[in-house]
This record gives sequence, structure tokens and C-alpha cells, in this order.
Amino acid sequence: MKDSAGPPQSPQHQPGDGGLARFARPALIASSVVAVVCLALLVIIFFLDTFNATVYSVGGNDIQDDTQEAQDIRGLYAGARAGSIVFLVVSLMTALAAALLLYRGRKSAGEGDGGEDVDFDDLGR
Repeated sequence: MKDSAGPPQSPQHQPGDGGLARFARPALIASSVVAVVCLALLVIIFFLDTFNATVYSVGGNDIQDDTQEAQDIRGLYAGARAGSIVFLVVSLMTALAAALLLYRGRKSAGEGDGGEDVDFDDLGR
């Protein structure tokens, strides 16, 4: 005789058990962290560009000049800026997809215990 606190388990998969839905929460968390880091990097790059332009213009030069030095200063963080924007877009798209998967599966997630109240003693069996 089997003594179980929960409903009998069927060999068939439950609706929210597999597929991409089980990776949605970790993907949402990871992509949110990556998006925040990319935004912070873009803010830092903005302030560094502003600082470099200010230091360059102290000597009476203009950062918008067509000189090689001004072009080098303007393009100093171009690779980091482009990479950060690409990672930001990809992480936002991943976060959106994960949020949609979590939103779609929200109704089937709460139906696992049938609404029964389980206390500590029942969990220990």
C-alpha cells in the first residue's frame, strides 16, 4: 500500500514540465542581468567619451574636427559601444521571449497540488 500526500503521478508529462518553459525563468534572470550590465557599460562609455572630448577641447581643439587625432578620440570606444548595444538588444529579446513563456504557462503552474493544504508532517512521509 502506497502512502502518498499528493495526487497519483501519471507517466505522461504535465503541461508545464518540458520544453523551453523550464528554461524561461533562468533565461529571464540572466538576460536581465546582462541588460543591466550593458546599460551600465554604455553609461560609462558615454562619460568617458565626454571626458575625452572635454580634455581634447581644453587646448582649443574641437572634437568634431576632421583631424586624425579627433577621429581617433571619437572612435576610441566604438567597438565596446557596438558590442554593448548588440548584447543589449539580444538580451532584451531573450528577456521578452522568456517573459512571454512564463506568462503563457502561469495558469498551469499553480494546479499541481489540487489546492490541498499540506503541513510539515505530510512532507516528511
